[in-house]
Amino acid sequence: MPEIKKEKDYVEVKFGKYGLFFNRNYHLIALANEIMTGLWFVAGSFLFLSEKTKLIGTILFIIGSTQLLIRPILKIIHSMTLRRDPDFSQDK
Repeated sequence: MPEIKKEKDYVEVKFGKYGLFFNRNYHLIALANEIMTGLWFVAGSFLFLSEKTKLIGTILFIIGSTQLLIRPILKIIHSMTLRRDPDFSQDK
């Protein structure tokens, strides 16, 4: 079982003596989202082959499409920071 260690500015996933390092938490979340999106679409495609499982296939396609919408939202969140601007004053 992999061991996940969160630090201030990176996430480390250890597999025995090996480790994967992700710069920020959102990189790991975005990668997990992309993998799950692919799995939903592949599973949905196979379920579309049979008339009995078409409804489940459609549901998986809807889940995959929703996750495709999450991708740009994660990129926006990853690229923005909130900090106080010392040059801005309400007294001006």
